[in-house]
Amino acid sequence: MMIATASSLSLLSSSSHHKFSVDLCSYPKPYRRCSIFCSGVRTARVMDMDRATRRRRQSRHLSATEARVSLVLALASQASSASQRLLADLAVETAKYVFPKRFNSSNLEEAFMSVPDLETMNFRVLSRTDKYEIRQVEPYYVAETTMPGETGFDFYGASRSFNVLAEYLFGKNTVNEQMEMTTPVVTRKVQSVGEKMEMTTPVITSKAKDQSQWRMSFVMPSKYGSNLPFPKDPSVKIQEVPGKVVAVVAFSGYVNDEEVERREQELRRALQYDNKFRARDGVSVEVAQYNPPFTLPFTRRNEVSLEVESKED
Repeated sequence: MMIATASSLSLLSSSSHHKFSVDLCSYPKPYRRCSIFCSGVRTARVMDMDRATRRRRQSRHLSATEARVSLVLALASQASSASQRLLADLAVETAKYVFPKRFNSSNLEEAFMSVPDLETMNFRVLSRTDKYEIRQVEPYYVAETTMPGETGFDFYGASRSFNVLAEYLFGKNTVNEQMEMTTPVVTRKVQSVGEKMEMTTPVITSKAKDQSQWRMSFVMPSKYGSNLPFPKDPSVKIQEVPGKVVAVVAFSGYVNDEEVERREQELRRALQYDNKFRARDGVSVEVAQYNPPFTLPFTRRNEVSLEVESKED
């Protein structure tokens, strides 16, 4: 039971929030007790409303915090999934180089050679000797660019051409598509066509510079066929290489112009004694390099090839 300690109480009106004074002594005792009780009820209700309001505010505050935490956790989970996919892709690509494949070897030098487990052009071996083999190569597509260096394998020209082709392969094309890496990187010598000039006199004889150029090309993934995306770089050209028969000699180590010249001459001399095939007239040498730069020299596989034809034709 509540007991009044003063003759009058100041109560807060629930409708107008104005204070008013009640003289409890002017009312009979039952009414006094009722007024005091009602005042206590109103005060308790106000306190309950304040508690409920505070709980709702805390609930909204906790809900906002929980939403932020959930968002952070979702982003972290998504980043973790992306990282796991990236690591899985990296592991797959690394395995192609860590666990390479090997061609059939015809001598001790070839026995140590290995190539990455990447897509390459399709071919069938027609015959093999201890010095070279004859292959029937199926048609394939390449992305090709002219090398700026004076020689075929100087560091500046090779690096610049490789980067230009790699940019095309990894997204610098009209559809911004990243394509899979293939092997080998093919370098070939072509004769540049000089400008025709009218005959004049007198005739001056001088030693002409070598008008040959080197071109580097990447073998394109076969799944695209002729529907390859167009390069954004005008120096990159898409070419179809027709089917052909080639004589191939493999060697390890690093490629330079002197080594290519020596291997080409050895292959031409060996073909003179072949009973079925001979090098086609005017054919230029092609050099295929299968391995990335970090490969040990004695495990690298390089090939020099010449297009050949049947002696019966």
